[in-house]
Amino acid sequence: MTSDERQALLAKRDLSVDLVRVTCVLLVVVLHSLMLGLEVRPDGGVGWRNIVQDQPWFPVASWFGQLMPLFFVVGGFASWQGWRSTQRKGGDGADFFRARLLRLGTPAAAWYVLVGALVLLATAARLPVPMAQLLAHGLGMPLWFLAAYLVCQALVPLMIRLHETRPVVTFAALAAGVVAVDALRGATGVQEVGLLNLLLVWPLVQQIGFLLADGTLGRLGRPALLGLAALAFASVGVLGSSGLYSPDMLDDLNPPTLPLVLIGVGQTALFVLAKPALDALMRTRPAQAFVAVAGTRLMTVYLWHLLLVIAVAALVLVAPGVVPAVGTTAWWLARIPGDLSVLVMLFVLSLGLARFERGPKRVGPTPSTPVLVVAGVLAVVPPFWAMELGLDLAGFVWGAAALGLAVLLARGRRDTVVRGQRSGSATR
Repeated sequence: MTSDERQALLAKRDLSVDLVRVTCVLLVVVLHSLMLGLEVRPDGGVGWRNIVQDQPWFPVASWFGQLMPLFFVVGGFASWQGWRSTQRKGGDGADFFRARLLRLGTPAAAWYVLVGALVLLATAARLPVPMAQLLAHGLGMPLWFLAAYLVCQALVPLMIRLHETRPVVTFAALAAGVVAVDALRGATGVQEVGLLNLLLVWPLVQQIGFLLADGTLGRLGRPALLGLAALAFASVGVLGSSGLYSPDMLDDLNPPTLPLVLIGVGQTALFVLAKPALDALMRTRPAQAFVAVAGTRLMTVYLWHLLLVIAVAALVLVAPGVVPAVGTTAWWLARIPGDLSVLVMLFVLSLGLARFERGPKRVGPTPSTPVLVVAGVLAVVPPFWAMELGLDLAGFVWGAAALGLAVLLARGRRDTVVRGQRSGSATR
């Protein structure tokens, strides 16, 4: 990175926010590597054992280790800046969402195609059916994020407008909706009711990011921020001990619940407290280089990490006498080289796959709003399906087709316009 490029980067972005985004994704990789232990059962079957979540300290640790709320907060901050940039260029909500859909949907479509091909090869190689099913289902676990984040991105222009005109009412309405859905799920016992909170919890957490972007949280003093963090985490503890919610944030993740919102509040307050130190760190060249490299391949890292985690865990099948038994001291110590090997392999893999995150080289005028709505639905349904029902070979096929079509629709006619040039909006 040249001196001029470094100064331009510092001027355009809040690098402490970028650092948090990168850290959140990398910690997801490490935690999944820690949590997924593959073992051969006495009856010869193969299954996952989540030894970490069985530990008595895990519920409280998850308040700080479950970083998806903080990721959506800083995502809200970035979306605020992205929307302002779109407006300065004369764009509108359709332009904004099209850009986000292409940025997220293109690597996801590639993932469906390439991983689906691997699952097909595994099936053709006569991998035992239970193992093939376990592989496919496990790979779909993190795809919920894609569905939730795309929904949030579609809502950004509307939610920013509401934040600017009626911020208190907006926060109150979203929070009331979250509580109402949780109450209805608890009263009926129908877990699927909680899926409605995908439309409430994550947009509400994203809204916290708008408070970060407009400077509201930055104007709070240290005592207020410490008090806010303490109140948020104490509230999570009270809710967890009441029996209404689990104190384990993984249990509260899908469907998402009120404690995740409170965790987002607490984590954001701690981030604002740490921001001066993080800003100082991000003025150093090594930190800037790290964020510049990792930040351009976050979707690649997120989408592909479980494949590599599963591959490392599957060593127990080919070397049962070498790989320590899950939960032993030797197994815990082996997590260190295991995690490092996954991170190194992810970096190598990203050298070939990160180009999908840059989107298509040629795009046409922004499609009409109805076309983008169809594209958005096509992009959201496959990961939502994978979240709820897992993946099989058929799921990879139709998921790849749906996401591929979503990208094609969002791309528009591309015979004249090169990526990076403003194409203008189609008549809507």
